[in-house]
Amino acid sequence: MKIMHVVGARPNFMKIAPIMEAFDRYNRQQEAPLRVEQVLVHTGQHYDRAMSELFFEQLGMPRPDINLNVGSGSHGRQTGRIMEAFEQVLLAQRPDLVLVVGDVNSTLACAIDAKKLSIPVAHVEAGLRSGDMSMPEEINRVVTDAISDLLFTTDCIANAALQQEGVAAERIHFVGNVMIDTLLKHRDRALQQPTLQCLGLARPNGQALDYAVVTLHRPGNVDDPTVLREIVEALAILGRRMPVIFPVHPRSRARLREFGLEPLLAASGDIRLLEPLGYLDFVNLTANCRLILTDSGGIQEESTILGVPCLTLRPNTERPITISQGTNRLVGNRREEILAAIEAVLAAPPAAPPRPELWDGRAAERIVEVLVPWLWRGRQVASAPVLVGGGDGAALGQFALPGQRSAHDRA
Repeated sequence: MKIMHVVGARPNFMKIAPIMEAFDRYNRQQEAPLRVEQVLVHTGQHYDRAMSELFFEQLGMPRPDINLNVGSGSHGRQTGRIMEAFEQVLLAQRPDLVLVVGDVNSTLACAIDAKKLSIPVAHVEAGLRSGDMSMPEEINRVVTDAISDLLFTTDCIANAALQQEGVAAERIHFVGNVMIDTLLKHRDRALQQPTLQCLGLARPNGQALDYAVVTLHRPGNVDDPTVLREIVEALAILGRRMPVIFPVHPRSRARLREFGLEPLLAASGDIRLLEPLGYLDFVNLTANCRLILTDSGGIQEESTILGVPCLTLRPNTERPITISQGTNRLVGNRREEILAAIEAVLAAPPAAPPRPELWDGRAAERIVEVLVPWLWRGRQVASAPVLVGGGDGAALGQFALPGQRSAHDRA
């Protein structure tokens, strides 16, 4: 049995890592005929060799078995290049299932390739909807969900979105959030990193100073010079009040330079433009800050678990549960809106929210519990294993052959 995992950008690493680890745990408890072979494909959609190596090392991931090296480009060109290259991989490898995560161009391209070759597709983080079809990611999400055989959701809102679209109930599996699996596993190690000391953000007693963290990369925020100036002006004012730590996405750095906005940041208080950080350093940085300003979906989720106020510089979000059950707040991308939200959060930080359902660090186990029996049933093998133990994640690797009764069944 062979599963092919696809990654294309760094956020995908945090989602695939716990799934591969869960399959490894399953395999260690099985005899050879029941083990699942895993193949990791990196499309190279966003590929920084040094940063990718750091993520693989910190997350304990194996290096990719195959790298397509497609690079950047327009959406159409990049998607087409991924499809052309990945099709050849599928024809050579013939996996039993392709597993895609998130909403990047690699997600869509590889799902289409697999579906056209009659290879089942599983989509992790299915059902997320912003309602904004001007976003490339929203198009990727909607189309990928429409053609996937198995849809793994993070929350009840995503379940409802898929049901409203007419998706059959048997395709939808509410498993929780694999990004949070990774965060909960590595949080303690991240907090031991000397990140704050290296950046001069720690007091002599080790406690953090007040500072803000910023991330920006969405085209709607960084490709429009008027919008980007509004955001930069708000950051400049915040920088006079506290340090603003800004790990700069390559796209954002290019636009800041192109639109002549770097001097405004340089002359505006304590704003520090950093190169992208490794996973552990970034978790440490965000866990200890006063507030986060971002247009990233994943950071909205992580801030909810970390209990840190998050101001999302967008008019919408595909992760509304981070608002209803988290620390997130939509503020848009206009200067006065951003400044008003900053004042409100600093004056009255939100109370620690309850953790969303199933965001407990065991989403990857639940995915394996669904996938293994599903794949064996698809093969129609007489000795197909059947998962036992109640399906709550606690029984990973506890499989029985047809006709056998488990202790759970006998109880």
